[in-house]
Amino acid sequence: MSMTSSPKNAPEERLVNLVVALMATEQGLTKDTILGSVTGYREQNEAGASKDALEKMFERDKESLRGLGIPIETIGDYADPDDLREARYRVPTAEYQLPEDITFTPAELALLNLAGGVWSESSMSGNARSGLRKIRALGIDVDEPIIGYSPRISVREPSFGVLQQAIEQTRVVRFTYLKPGERSATERRVRPLALVEYEARWHVFGIDLASGADRTFLLTRITGTVDVTRETFDAELRDGAGERALAGLDAVAARNTALLEVTPGTEAALRLHRRSSPADQGIHVPFVDVHVFADELASYGPEVRVVEPDLLRTEVIGRLVEARRVNGDGS
Repeated sequence: MSMTSSPKNAPEERLVNLVVALMATEQGLTKDTILGSVTGYREQNEAGASKDALEKMFERDKESLRGLGIPIETIGDYADPDDLREARYRVPTAEYQLPEDITFTPAELALLNLAGGVWSESSMSGNARSGLRKIRALGIDVDEPIIGYSPRISVREPSFGVLQQAIEQTRVVRFTYLKPGERSATERRVRPLALVEYEARWHVFGIDLASGADRTFLLTRITGTVDVTRETFDAELRDGAGERALAGLDAVAARNTALLEVTPGTEAALRLHRRSSPADQGIHVPFVDVHVFADELASYGPEVRVVEPDLLRTEVIGRLVEARRVNGDGS
């Protein structure tokens, strides 16, 4: 089976359509209904993709959405909760309802109504609307209109979609990659097995063919385009790859911890405290890539002071000095 690169088959479009479908009904949708009705799965189902391949794609998509903070609820058989053959899946809309004690002024309500009107007209693609009509045709109640939910899927890296398709097609990819601390990028040939989000950044996990070992690559460090080759690999290599990738990143972060002093009530405090632990002098924050973390900390300016490690402090200071030089505010 071949996959096109048209927008209707793009992985991020399929994820949005899946979220819309799972939010549209209170009773939830079965896996068979999703694979046969939701755009992105339906086309591949009709093109002859095996049920096993589609089910694995659905499992990876659920994992990706949960990684983005979207709660996917599984409703099983109440008599036998472990029996998931007829399980239904949904995104509980209560997760997105405002608390009752929040109120808005008339001016604020006017702005929200305007924003809601724009969203209702443009948020759902024609494919998503078609999918909802098919779900209704099955006799499943669908809440409408679906307004007020803005998908948080933000694919900032152009390589994301190409890598996702290569994973689904089990194709080897080729790209140039700039390692931390090096001045020139080198070419890599990789069997891509999983895309994972960690510390709000996307990584591709796979087997580097040059070394024959598992490697994790930060998408922001991929330079140029990603080429999908004709060389294929065993689809079973993808099984459990996401979990292995996250475990590896957790292990790296556990070995790299920064001690930071953060100004209370600032954006830096809000963002860093979510992944920190208290310390006698500020907070401890684990990190994976010292250069990427230095970029983040430097963006907070005076809101953060790095106590240790020395390398991280040096990298942050260097970025702040360069920013001042570029802006012509220093000698």
